[in-house]
Amino acid sequence: MKPKVYLETTIPSFLTARPSRDIVAAGQQQATREWWDQRRRRYGLFVSGLVLLECRRGDQTAAKAREAALEDIAVLEMSGAAQDLAEAILGSGLIPRKATPDAVHIAIAAVHGMDFLLTWNCRHIANAAIVDKVRSVCSGAGFPAPVICTPFELMS
Repeated sequence: MKPKVYLETTIPSFLTARPSRDIVAAGQQQATREWWDQRRRRYGLFVSGLVLLECRRGDQTAAKAREAALEDIAVLEMSGAAQDLAEAILGSGLIPRKATPDAVHIAIAAVHGMDFLLTWNCRHIANAAIVDKVRSVCSGAGFPAPVICTPFELMS
């Protein structure tokens, strides 16, 4: 069985965006495209309804490109257990309430037993200062946390 990867919204966003003039963002876009083209078939890919909702926002042409990229990706449901876990993550103070969707992404991935959560959100999700503590909150609620990483880290 292939390892399971939850794709947070930044992945289809970076995958389909016009090339950035910012050198860091351009590198992230290139790494995302490389991972998508060369590595994604090694994994079972999943998103949530929240990812689909976030991908529909903004410029309609860009939104259609994001939706097209996710066309054949399995969609995970938002369960009561995921809602409870998201609330526990927020209640821990590790992720601020203004970033509630970030806690929801982590919770959905954990509750559904994802092996990895792939993201470019390094402020509230792939943040080394909080990731072990988030893992502890998930574990305390009875769910193993996925490995939270960027495409750079999932290239092997």
